[in-house]
Amino acid sequence: MNAEYVRNLHSNYVRMALDEKPEDKRYQYCILSRGGIKGLLPCSLRYVDGGAWLYYDITSKQNLVQFHQKGKVSREWLLDFVDGIRKLQKELERFLLQEENVIWEPQHVFQDLENNVFTFMYVPYYNGENQFLRLVSFLVEKIDYDDSELVECVYKMYEQVEKNGETYLQEQLFRDVKALEQKKEKKAEKKPESLRTMEQPMNVAAMDAGVRTLREEAVKDRQEKTAREPETPTTSKRLLGFFDTKRGKKARDQEKREEYREEMQQLLNGYAVAEETEYEEGYGRTAFIAQKPEKKEEVRRLYHADGRKASELDTDNLLIGKHKDKVDLYLEDDSVSRMHARILRDQKQYYLEDENSTNGTYCNQTRLQPYERKKLEPGDEIRIGNVALFFR
Repeated sequence: MNAEYVRNLHSNYVRMALDEKPEDKRYQYCILSRGGIKGLLPCSLRYVDGGAWLYYDITSKQNLVQFHQKGKVSREWLLDFVDGIRKLQKELERFLLQEENVIWEPQHVFQDLENNVFTFMYVPYYNGENQFLRLVSFLVEKIDYDDSELVECVYKMYEQVEKNGETYLQEQLFRDVKALEQKKEKKAEKKPESLRTMEQPMNVAAMDAGVRTLREEAVKDRQEKTAREPETPTTSKRLLGFFDTKRGKKARDQEKREEYREEMQQLLNGYAVAEETEYEEGYGRTAFIAQKPEKKEEVRRLYHADGRKASELDTDNLLIGKHKDKVDLYLEDDSVSRMHARILRDQKQYYLEDENSTNGTYCNQTRLQPYERKKLEPGDEIRIGNVALFFR
């Protein structure tokens, strides 16, 4: 699939080249260019340099690959995503569009970070390879493996798609994920009795009475335990004993070092009267080579225009934006997108990458295309929307 990212003054696009000139009056081209279909990227058919292209507007959206580059796929995210697929299917049925023309590759599925809506790429009369298995394989790679029920659900999805193909998308997918949601609800219902009791309304007087009762029972239990058990050192006494032992060991070690130092001094004094052996020039003498200090790895940094340090680039993947829960460098400015740009490190080289930002990512006054990478050199000026940073 020949797709590339481009931009104009106000919008960002992913465009796809068509192998041959399309019949642009056919129904699917007409209904798609009209727009307004929920769950599908806005699309227009354009002719550029004698070729036919489909332009999809992806402004202010992130594809799944970039969105999950550092994070994990959680249970909540998967539930929202599958719900987005269900809504898409209803829209396709409503407008008489075919599900097999949806492109499921994760780099062509987008999420709007502002309203958490998923949008998909639809290619009219598409006859190429289009496997839902690629998307499920991506989920298998990115899921949160600390959630065993989520892992079981996604692996089951993978097995079913591998076995039955995209027919799994009809109903079974939604039943399996619905079961995952029900497990979550049941787990939430299974609270300890003490927590359920605490959740009940209680007046202040009753609460004070309960606290006094618990305190009295605790004191009584402690007194009974003290009467039954032999006296043991208190925590403070045990700690004092521990530190006394450490101090004694330290003193003994100091004495041993002093004894060793005296023995070595006597030994050296005993040999000090011996005549120095004469050697020919260049031979026989011990050469002392000063050990060269290890060269520390140089860490690059980002600075604000006023000289304040913005961030150290001590990671291979630094995400910049104003999505507090997602980014590594938070910039509070209206011109900054939620996921705006990244700085990637490959060994000793650094690269700036635009993350399909709305107001653009600039390197030395040159605006990057969506997801374009630019090699950085010390002294380069980086502009994230209206925020200026310097790479040093």
